[in-house]
Amino acid sequence: MTTAHLAGSRPLTGLRVVDFGQFIAAPGAGQNLADLGADVVKVEPPAGDQARRVGTFGMAMVRANNRAKRSLAIDLRAPGSGEIIADLIATADVLLHNFRPGVVDRLGLDAATLTARHPRLVYGFVSGFGSRGPSAAQAGLDIAAQAEFAVMDLTGEADRDPQRVGFAVTDVLAAQALTSGVLAALLARSADGRGRVVETSLMEAVVHAQAPQWTEHGMTGRAPRRRGNGQALAAPAADLIRTRDGGALVISAYTVEKFAALCEVIGRPGLASDDRFSSNSARVAHRDELLAILHATLGRLDRAGALERLRSAGIVCGAVRSFDEITTDPDLLASGLIADCRGPEGTDGRYSAPTTPFSLDGHRLSTSAPAPDTGEHTGRILAELGRDETEIRELIARGVVAGAAPGAPSELSATLTKEIA
Repeated sequence: MTTAHLAGSRPLTGLRVVDFGQFIAAPGAGQNLADLGADVVKVEPPAGDQARRVGTFGMAMVRANNRAKRSLAIDLRAPGSGEIIADLIATADVLLHNFRPGVVDRLGLDAATLTARHPRLVYGFVSGFGSRGPSAAQAGLDIAAQAEFAVMDLTGEADRDPQRVGFAVTDVLAAQALTSGVLAALLARSADGRGRVVETSLMEAVVHAQAPQWTEHGMTGRAPRRRGNGQALAAPAADLIRTRDGGALVISAYTVEKFAALCEVIGRPGLASDDRFSSNSARVAHRDELLAILHATLGRLDRAGALERLRSAGIVCGAVRSFDEITTDPDLLASGLIADCRGPEGTDGRYSAPTTPFSLDGHRLSTSAPAPDTGEHTGRILAELGRDETEIRELIARGVVAGAAPGAPSELSATLTKEIA
């Protein structure tokens, strides 16, 4: 597969997205649209997206979710800012936000107001708990959604405290849900010319991802319970085996055929007809005994050797690998998923980040512009909206927007001088 990008070939080229998002959920959706070719204007306060002020943890969010966007730094509460934002939205095809409940109404950026004014606008937003229930006014963050909607309850060992998933899973799922909704709305608009309001929440995204558990609960009347590794209703399934070299692997071989193949691999073919293990339900009931046998056999091998034997027999298995290991994975590198983010010649801060998790006709980005500095494109965007240099200088001086006037040093934007000079 080629990962070269042909200029102008991306499906959203020519569309503009105004992205008011902060942290992950809304910016992640904006990032997806940027990777598909949209001009995404990141609107952020003069001090920047809140994530910019949370050290490495926050800057990683910014760099990962704002590549190739343009930054307009503006104080939405300052006199004169409303006219700028209104002019910007008038040029937009899509608006995204994850404002706290009530903020959009105070700013005049609510869906009813903007879609009445701009019937073609696709208006997308993400909240913590949806806008229709009793928690509509409650702010939501990833960890709250993981706690409130059973993710933590299902994660971890049965006899230990609940655990969070090791990354912001509800934020990421919500970003993907919002992206899907926006793309559907754009497709519908191409047929009838009318925009749509796209709404999702951390709650909806993470419950949707648990559809099998939801259905299992409905089928059995029993709530799924955390059990660490291993599927509750199948064995061996997602069970962890430690190997002699200190490594670990997971294995799933719960069908009749695969379990028989596993028994051959470990040199115990008779286990397939053993009453304790001859059916899936029996193996679930005797999981501890089965795992003891697998540890005693596969555990004598090193990780690579055990995986080779299992894979040669067609058994589903996987090495438990660290982040250091996956960054050099040949399959991952061959996929073209990881884009090289490069700033202007002579600048530092080069980094890599995953781009779209799919390709189109074998193509996707192999390089990407990095995330912008706060206000890096303020001058250019204002000029596009019809503001001249004198007015831009005045807006900066009044603190309505953030950037650097020609000849004035600023940590917010090293490039703004060139943009408006």
